[in-house]
Amino acid sequence: MWYSCAMKRIGLVVLGLLLLVAEGAVAACGQEPDQIAPAAPRTASVPAVPRTAATPRAPVAGQPSLPRPAAPAQTAARLGSSSPPGDCESSPCDYQPAHISIATPAPAPAPWPWQDRIAWVANLVLVILGYAGIIMALWLLKKIERQAQYAETAAQAAAESAQALLLQAQAVARAERPWVLVTAEPSRRVENGFMVVATNRGRSPARIVSAVDKITFETDQSALPAEPQYGGAKTNAALASVILLPGESTGIRPFSRDDVKALCGTTEKLRRVENWEEVILLYGKIVYQDLVGAGDAHTHETGWCCWYIHGRQNSGMVMAGSPAYNRHT
Repeated sequence: MWYSCAMKRIGLVVLGLLLLVAEGAVAACGQEPDQIAPAAPRTASVPAVPRTAATPRAPVAGQPSLPRPAAPAQTAARLGSSSPPGDCESSPCDYQPAHISIATPAPAPAPWPWQDRIAWVANLVLVILGYAGIIMALWLLKKIERQAQYAETAAQAAAESAQALLLQAQAVARAERPWVLVTAEPSRRVENGFMVVATNRGRSPARIVSAVDKITFETDQSALPAEPQYGGAKTNAALASVILLPGESTGIRPFSRDDVKALCGTTEKLRRVENWEEVILLYGKIVYQDLVGAGDAHTHETGWCCWYIHGRQNSGMVMAGSPAYNRHT
């Protein structure tokens, strides 16, 4: 707003200056030639000829005429002078002829034709209109810039609102989707036996697509590869197409002390496990689908990893492994 007001004030000041200059030019150039008084010519006055003794007088009647004295020029010629007679031949040498100088009046300024006046006024009007057009264009550009800023702000607000709505919809979808979690629980039938259990903790049914698991011997759980390696892993075909309702559970992999002897194969291997020189790690993944949606876009995966602790008399099983082995999608 302040920018437009300042530009309007500047435009008014410039317009006033242009009008003053135009009025002065018209007043100076609009005079007619007959209004200018011509300068009075300067005329040199002729001095009166002084009467001297050398000037001859007119003869008086009754008096004998005396001979005229010779002119200085003739006397100089008789004496053999080489100086030119100059102007002294017709008048005495002490007389200077009059010089008359006439001052030429200053030429009157040429009249200013009406065509030139009209063209000058038209050019002035065009200049004023051009300046007004520039001011108007600057004002319009400023207004367009403000409108563009408003539009950009509105678009950014709309994008943020849409992003917030998307996040809210995703949060609702996550809250309503099935979540299959894996835990290790003691077996109720086998002493020192355990069961890896998958439970649907979500709000909608889940259908298990596939389930794989693998058992490995490592010096420590930190010795596992950075990413799970499922080469040679067993596929649990019995879990395929199993549907878990919200809150339901199903067993994935049982394990007990009897399985340790079968896995070790040798007494030396069993001794290393009993002395905790090596640990038994079980890991795998479950792939399941959301029955509310359709297609692979609603397929999820749950990874799990357990550490079987083999004691001399009792055993235990706890969840272990890095986040890469306990991934949920």
